[in-house]
Amino acid sequence: MKKFVPFGILIIVVILAFAFPGNFVATPAATTLNKADIAWMLIATALVLLMTPGLAFFYGGMVSKKNVISTMLQSFVCMGLITIIWVVFGFSLAFGQDVGGAGIIGNPGSFFMMQHTLGVAWLGGTIPVILFAMFQLKFAVITPALITGAFAERIRFNSYLIFITLFIVFIYAPLAHATWHPEGIFYKMGVLDFAGGTVVHMSAGWAALASALYLKKRTEIPESHAPARISYVILGTGLLWFGWFGFNAGSALGANELASTALATTTTASAAAAMSWVFFDILRGKKPSALGACIGAVVGLVAITPAAGYVTVSQSLIVGIVAAVVSNLVVIWRSRTNIDDTLDVFPCHGVGGMMGMLMTGIFATKSVNSAGANGLFFGETSLFVKHLIALVAVSVFAFVGSFILLKVTDMISTLRVTPEEEITGLDISQHDEEL
Repeated sequence: MKKFVPFGILIIVVILAFAFPGNFVATPAATTLNKADIAWMLIATALVLLMTPGLAFFYGGMVSKKNVISTMLQSFVCMGLITIIWVVFGFSLAFGQDVGGAGIIGNPGSFFMMQHTLGVAWLGGTIPVILFAMFQLKFAVITPALITGAFAERIRFNSYLIFITLFIVFIYAPLAHATWHPEGIFYKMGVLDFAGGTVVHMSAGWAALASALYLKKRTEIPESHAPARISYVILGTGLLWFGWFGFNAGSALGANELASTALATTTTASAAAAMSWVFFDILRGKKPSALGACIGAVVGLVAITPAAGYVTVSQSLIVGIVAAVVSNLVVIWRSRTNIDDTLDVFPCHGVGGMMGMLMTGIFATKSVNSAGANGLFFGETSLFVKHLIALVAVSVFAFVGSFILLKVTDMISTLRVTPEEEITGLDISQHDEEL
């Protein structure tokens, strides 16, 4: 019977598509939407989607050869599964009308099956709702994919699909609503998260730590593990860096000066973090490595994400350098514990996201974005305190919530492969494929 459930769900989706064929609205007046903004956001949306295949290469190159395909597929499949969930009711949960005035979740019926998204500008802005929905979809796609690096090489594929479905509904959507919806609790509090420090990276990082603790160590000794393809990691880093311009600059929601600033801070923070990671490794007596440079670059991208549209270009250098050193130290600490976070998702994404949120609270300035606030560096403490509160709240919510979802998933479908399947490799045991 279990074999029929996934396809049965698709049949239900088809029925819903017949019942809710979409709203056909006349093209809005020329003054409502801006063609330049629409053009840029179409490009930005495509760039963000490219990040997920980039992540597949980034993670796939780090695991052992017998797990490359399974690891890459865990990222790639998010582009399929999460898209369906988002179109049916996920976008409504994240950006629909606030339920009960609590600022925690949206009404699942607001944009059910993408109703009410044609011929309407998002929040009276310059891009249509459907474009905003597709842009935000790409954020929702990559977030659960980020988690996969923590439980790589030991999770059953079918159980993984259940977990990421639950994660999007119960962790990601509430955080997106609370942070980015005008009625969201963090939004109204004044928390600044330009492109996903809390919503994407902290949520994925804490879920990764919960996953590593829940699934425990791999059967084989991690120290004996050698990355399958460093060249894949380099390729993946390049794709991530390229796509991240859509991630951050696209969050300006228009072809404007703020997008230009976000693009610039993204460039400099990542560059600074890459070099910081390499130079810190040299300081520790290690040889400079391609893997280290790539990890550092990604940490810089993570850290600048919440700050990209609120800090100056020069201060983005500080963000990248500090985040890389702190994340590197946490990687060292993690390696001395029994926590088997396979690809160090928590030290890089979780810690990187938290460092970015804290430094946004320090370096944010209204001179860059008048819609933001001045941070601690400019003599105001309010924003920094708000970010501390949000950091603690999001950390507890994402970690505890993810741990509960892992347990629920395990009750529905066993999460971990057998020791024999793990030794054989997930490529063969889960997909009957190999390099």
